[in-house]
Amino acid sequence: MKFVIIEDEPHARNEIKRILTKIEPQHQIVAELESVSEAIEYLGLNQDFDLLFLDIQLSDGLSFDIFNEIKVNKPVIFTTAYNDYAIKAFELNSIDYLLKPIEPNQLQKALEKFKELNTQNKQKTPFNGDDLRALLGIEKKGYKSRFLIKIGDQFKYIPAQEIAYFYADRNTIYLVDLEQKKYIVDYRLDQLEEQLNPTDFFRVTRSYIVHIQSIVKVHKYFNSRLSLELKPEVGEQLLVSRIKVESFLAWLDK
Repeated sequence: MKFVIIEDEPHARNEIKRILTKIEPQHQIVAELESVSEAIEYLGLNQDFDLLFLDIQLSDGLSFDIFNEIKVNKPVIFTTAYNDYAIKAFELNSIDYLLKPIEPNQLQKALEKFKELNTQNKQKTPFNGDDLRALLGIEKKGYKSRFLIKIGDQFKYIPAQEIAYFYADRNTIYLVDLEQKKYIVDYRLDQLEEQLNPTDFFRVTRSYIVHIQSIVKVHKYFNSRLSLELKPEVGEQLLVSRIKVESFLAWLDK
């Protein structure tokens, strides 16, 4: 069997490999990846493997981002140090969840589930970010209609319909409204994705979430990508990656 391990902690990664060597000596690890960006690049081109071991929280974000960027139709065994993700839904979907530090008997049971799943060939539909959030029990509690902004010793709220886009600059997230005013917000982009109405907002790149009303023009670009013009303008070229083009165009056509 061929496995892919996506884990940013060397000790945890080595522990998975050590246990696999004991309980599944004929296995082959075809890739070891440490981040969301590495996973997107690798899995976008390579899916000749049987099972994916996936840490939920990676060095550059949550692993949900991987499935929002590309389609992966392989079974997943999740690993994490945080027990608040432990949900019975995994058992119903023949997907397992292992809490670190991983115990050999837990991993063995997870592999037995995988083998049963593989035999029955139940896993046919690709995963996406919403599927994973549902499996993890992260419920959408309704979309935010406004954001509270602190300006000095005052507070101001900005309705979602007055937001042009959010963007990340290093570790800071900015909200830009339709009047080109910029504010710092205390959210990560993956958190905003959860709280924004997907009918109105789309994460076009890893650094930008845009409101549909901010898109002025969409141009075809080199290598099957798209180039966007926004209003207010951004200070850089904004490109929709090739693997996101289809979902982006479908979003525009809702």
